[in-house]
Amino acid sequence: MNTQAKQIQEAVEFIRSQSPVKPQVGLIMGSGLGVLADYIEQAVTISYSDIPHFPVSTVEGHAGELLVGTLSGVPVVLMKGRFHMYEGYGAELTAFPVRVMKALGADKLVVTNAAGGINTNFADGDLMLISDHINFTGRNPLIGQNDNNVGVRFPDMSEGYSRRLRDVAKGIADEQGFQLREGVYLAVMGPSYETPAEIRMMRTLGADAVGMSTVTEVIAANHCGMEVVGISCITNMAAGILDQPLSHTEVIETTERVKSRFLSLVQTLVSRL
Repeated sequence: MNTQAKQIQEAVEFIRSQSPVKPQVGLIMGSGLGVLADYIEQAVTISYSDIPHFPVSTVEGHAGELLVGTLSGVPVVLMKGRFHMYEGYGAELTAFPVRVMKALGADKLVVTNAAGGINTNFADGDLMLISDHINFTGRNPLIGQNDNNVGVRFPDMSEGYSRRLRDVAKGIADEQGFQLREGVYLAVMGPSYETPAEIRMMRTLGADAVGMSTVTEVIAANHCGMEVVGISCITNMAAGILDQPLSHTEVIETTERVKSRFLSLVQTLVSRL
């Protein structure tokens, strides 16, 4: 057994010692979106610091807790806050919890994030279904020795975000009467926000939104055979679009404003996965 496989096993054994629930769906909540954790029933809450080999989340809006329970009647495991490479963690470590979720039994993953809008048709407060991503971080969680028991050496990413699950999400948005945007998420390393020139470049490349997370988790999820759906909350328009400075405070304020719509979408989505 290689080192990572052993670490995954130890994390799984600890989590199972805290809760008997075998999750079917994993959820990762981005900045300011951890409110979904309040709706987990029969929840067991575990601090990241208590789980073997888990790093600690250090960013405002990321509580640093793993919850196991049920949501909309479905057994789930939820990350209330994630890890970012700009915190000093490697790509493999930011994706480590996804592998743990898979080993716990989850075969579907819902990833969420707060993102800056690049598409000028978007507005702050929009929810965007991720159709694809551009990995502009220069990092990949699969670098190094491959574990063939987990996934193939060269995994296909042509449908990194499940078309089937995207159709389910769009149907729910139609039922609930709001416009669910859809677009390409571009990930950068951070933590500084992008310059106006960089945003113009990203728009030319075909990006609709930009953020500092998600792609390593989605790559790892595809590698180990999980079906993925991703949702970005457009918390602000990116640099140079509205000619105003950017701040993390604005991110948190916007996620608070749209939380009822976000909660309704994700809860219904989980029930139909």
